[in-house]
Amino acid sequence: MIVNKATLKRHKVMSGAVVLLASSGVLLGAIRYTHRTPSVPTIVVTRGEFLDSLQFRGECSALKSISITAPAEVGELQLLKVAADGTKVKAGDPVVEFDKTKTEQDLAQYRSSLKYTTADIEQARATARLAEEQDLTAVLKARYDLEAAKLDAGKQEIVSQIEGAEAKLKVSEAEQKLREAEAKLKSDRAASKATIDGKIEARQKAAFDVQRAESALSKMTLKAPSAGMVSLVPVWREEGYMPFRPGDKVWPGAPIVELPDSTSLRISARVDETERGRLALHQLVTVHLDAIADRQFTGNIEEISTIATEDYSAGWPIPRNFDLRVVLDQSDPRLKPGMTAQATVVIDRVPRAITIPLQASFPKAGQTFAYVWKGSKFRPQVIEVSRRSGDRILVSKGLEAGDRIALQDPTVRDE
Repeated sequence: MIVNKATLKRHKVMSGAVVLLASSGVLLGAIRYTHRTPSVPTIVVTRGEFLDSLQFRGECSALKSISITAPAEVGELQLLKVAADGTKVKAGDPVVEFDKTKTEQDLAQYRSSLKYTTADIEQARATARLAEEQDLTAVLKARYDLEAAKLDAGKQEIVSQIEGAEAKLKVSEAEQKLREAEAKLKSDRAASKATIDGKIEARQKAAFDVQRAESALSKMTLKAPSAGMVSLVPVWREEGYMPFRPGDKVWPGAPIVELPDSTSLRISARVDETERGRLALHQLVTVHLDAIADRQFTGNIEEISTIATEDYSAGWPIPRNFDLRVVLDQSDPRLKPGMTAQATVVIDRVPRAITIPLQASFPKAGQTFAYVWKGSKFRPQVIEVSRRSGDRILVSKGLEAGDRIALQDPTVRDE
């Protein structure tokens, strides 16, 4: 078979091209394997300032506050109006108003009773005076009759024995009638006095009822004793823990409104024993209030308790924590008691430090690892953690700026 030189040359060129393409594919595959994407999220380690800080939750509270409560000894109360939470009021402004309808009705009834009992006393006194005049007249007549009988009896020396005996008998009858008239006078006086005293007592009760109703009516509108901002007080009721609303029944003495002194507002918090040892008076504090998200406040630690007390709000087992109080450098009309806050105290600053998120460290077998992406896979790297603050840790050895590390454990397979 005779092969053309041109054909043979063409076959050699095609074979070389095939070999070159195959070699390029292998090289491209190797490059792609070397630069494949990590299977878990990663970050690049950088240097920056490490803030060694403590964070704790707190609540805004007032050291001085005026409490406005439902009046006592008024009976059943129904709330008609109450100032809205956060309302600014001046001294003398109405804050709480109760329904006056029943109290006004009771007052009208008590006043009518007072008027009736007063008139009843006057009538009883008039009746007593009339009875006494009649009794006195009867006594005077009996005394006159007695004197007349005695005069007749004195004539017994000049009259017959029978007439003298009759005169003595008349004297005895006159004396008996005088005693009866005097006894009736005394009895009627006592009865009249008892009747009048009873009616005076009834009038005193009616007057007391009127006074009590008038006092209750004057307390149906509660006014602000001083200027301040209304803070409605939540109370436990069947519906839950909430402030009173218009239409609610209110028991006597129930707390309704607080008027806190804005100059006495503080951030109160609880800290555990390990945190207590790192805090000191007058340390600077940064405060973020959940309800005032558009502003950051600064302040300083005003007071730390020296004795730990049980903190029942922290769950079980009940820890013993220290009370801490922060005074703010700024004021804000939106500040009011009950607002929750996040307070941060910077204990130390470390410049140009290697810091990584806490989630990028993995404790295993008594050591702490970070997974560094090198080439085409993650390699475990032992690191030394110098400090931890919040969700970041300070790495003193094991990592360098520019290292790419995993944010999840790449050795754990998703099921």
